[in-house]
Amino acid sequence: MQQRDDMTLIGYHASHEQYPPSKMLEYVRAAEQAGFAGVMCADHFHPWLEANGHSGFAWSWLGASLQATKIPHGVVNAPGDRYHPAIIAQAAATLAEMYPRRFWLAVGSGEALNEHVTGSPWSSKPERNERLRECVDVIRALWRGETVTHRGRVVVVDAKLYSLPAAPPRLLGAAVSEQTARWVGSWADGLITTGRPRDAMRKMIEAFRAGGGEGKSIAVQHGLSWARTDEEARRNAYEQWRFCALGGDVLWDLRMPGELETASKTITADDVARTLRVSSDLEQHAEWIRDYIELGADEVYCFNVGKNQVEYIEAFGDGVLPTFV
Repeated sequence: MQQRDDMTLIGYHASHEQYPPSKMLEYVRAAEQAGFAGVMCADHFHPWLEANGHSGFAWSWLGASLQATKIPHGVVNAPGDRYHPAIIAQAAATLAEMYPRRFWLAVGSGEALNEHVTGSPWSSKPERNERLRECVDVIRALWRGETVTHRGRVVVVDAKLYSLPAAPPRLLGAAVSEQTARWVGSWADGLITTGRPRDAMRKMIEAFRAGGGEGKSIAVQHGLSWARTDEEARRNAYEQWRFCALGGDVLWDLRMPGELETASKTITADDVARTLRVSSDLEQHAEWIRDYIELGADEVYCFNVGKNQVEYIEAFGDGVLPTFV
């Protein structure tokens, strides 16, 4: 099932934090067959919670998944600490050369959960943003075929890529706040952000456009929990993704899954249901997706946080995706 070019792409989020890479590949194949028109994933070193249970290497998996399917893929990555930007530029260029127009890269300032493994100090958000901006300039220069030497918050000496795609991949900016979305609008090819209620999403999109993002693409990672009953959907969301209800900078600053377990001990199922879209009603899920489309989203990647992926893929393939084709 293919979507027309003038329609919003409804994609599938591949959660490496919850499944072994081999199983995730099975789910993506099934998602494509069900009608999901694209895939996104996050590049993690650790899962969020011990209960999630996995965290495979996204870049190895991306090559296998792109080969096994025909739909586009993207990954959210944090260059500058765990990864040198020249390495990310090379990895992305290789995938874009092998799979033209099917790979995109999103970059953000990262989480201590993943980046602390190098032992580097965890910098403030403004400092991480400055470093990210340098990384973006380095990556783009390498994609243009330039020989790059740069000395700043990141250091690059005489780097040049010899295997380049015919056209560079899209480079999106990841943002979860209006302030960051406005900043991302000034340099990214598009925005990727997390799902939220309609008014909050409208403000995010307006901030991105006001910062220079007018006419650029907008992608949403739409967090949800669907199951056969509301009770099961609520239980799945709480058991697997309750940390999403934590406020402030906790998600970005805690270092290990156990720390997020501790921080989320007082979170309730009601708290989670106010953050994720939790329901057994497929019509309600379609309506939530429609909200994003009406606000201008070009891509919506549905992320069912429960470990009921097979029945979720089948249910959305039958009862949600046909609404948007």
